[in-house]
Amino acid sequence: MSEEKELVIREDRGAVSYISLNRPRSGNSLSLATIDELTRHLLDLRRQPSIAVIVLTGVGKKIFCAGHDLTEFDGETDPEFFKTVSTRCSAMMQAMRDQPQIIIASVDGVASAAGCQLVASADLAVASNQARFATPGVNIGLWCLTPMVALSRMVMPKHAMQMLATGRLYDAQFALRVGLVNDVVEPERLAETVEALAAEIASKSTYTLALGKQAFYRQLQMPISDAYEYSGELVVRNMAHADAREGIGAFVEKRKPVWKGRK
Repeated sequence: MSEEKELVIREDRGAVSYISLNRPRSGNSLSLATIDELTRHLLDLRRQPSIAVIVLTGVGKKIFCAGHDLTEFDGETDPEFFKTVSTRCSAMMQAMRDQPQIIIASVDGVASAAGCQLVASADLAVASNQARFATPGVNIGLWCLTPMVALSRMVMPKHAMQMLATGRLYDAQFALRVGLVNDVVEPERLAETVEALAAEIASKSTYTLALGKQAFYRQLQMPISDAYEYSGELVVRNMAHADAREGIGAFVEKRKPVWKGRK
């Protein structure tokens, strides 16, 4: 099937949904149609309580995602078009953060500009040692403004500024060192490593994962006293859920829990 017919491929395997950007001839770049298609899948998955984990990747091994499709920008002068692209892409990135599932980026190849933003917006990321990361807008007279939002919240400010101001390609070890990815493995081990991580997380209660992910990002924005108060309120809600009672009972009885999950 041509990349024009299926911009984003989704395959659900048990409790894990694999989503692949499918524009390899265009560097898996984010055309407006691709952004809309990826957003559609994310919103649909919110209504799938049996899915615990989403793995995001790109078709091919050279480029994970090259960022926005600049062929759509070439010759365009209408400010409303640029605003539309920015608004819809930003909404997609925020949808990833608001998603009840844990999202893992599986990166083999270059993650550039909005592609790097995808990695920073994912909850977890595993890269092959051939992966490269860049926010190269500055090289063509464009600061990577929206990628900056996710990047600067994921790595230390001086590292984010280094990437933004140089526009340079950084290797996977740099990404690991600054906290952009969780692990770096040999290319031939990338798929199995991501699958194992996804399976480990997917074995947990989908209710607990959704509650925990939302709580994690919310409390990060709060003063510490407010964060403790907010978390304490959630403890009551969490403990009242059937999965907490099941988990405690299973632990005491030394058996595997049977989750009800996110209904």
